[in-house]
Amino acid sequence: MRVYVPTTLDGLAAAHPGGVLDDRVAYAVTAALREWYVSEDVEELEYAALGRAAEASLRLLAADPAAPRRRVVVAMDVADSGVVPFAGDEYQDQASLGRVQLKGSLPLAKAAAVHADVADAEEDVAAAAGAITAADKGDADAQFTVDGAEDHELLWFATQEIPGLLA
Repeated sequence: MRVYVPTTLDGLAAAHPGGVLDDRVAYAVTAALREWYVSEDVEELEYAALGRAAEASLRLLAADPAAPRRRVVVAMDVADSGVVPFAGDEYQDQASLGRVQLKGSLPLAKAAAVHADVADAEEDVAAAAGAITAADKGDADAQFTVDGAEDHELLWFATQEIPGLLA
């Protein structure tokens, strides 16, 4: 199963080069995500899971004002037995769709790729990180600000490119 692990540049730096991504939340194509999107297109569903992880990265940025204002998601392949669905994979709210809990630590060396914002997105990502809590509470203006960050596509980086991404 492909999982998308939200983090920050600081979190990625802590896990690189020989580190691990500890027990944490990730996003994947779950039954609830499939049901919500009513799609069987695996690429579309994986893109949706990646988007959920990018939003979770925003929440990590909101909690860490010192972190560089760039969303980061690590894509990894794990055994189905390596994850536990939240609440039996039942719908809780739209933001929880696809959320899973990783069982144990995952070596960053096993990552398939890293998806991250480029520097040009930092202003919009900073604004979105500042607005995400209000958006979660239903503030339409804050949601518009969060959507501004989502206008920036996360770029794909091979694992060999992580040092350059961190520089």
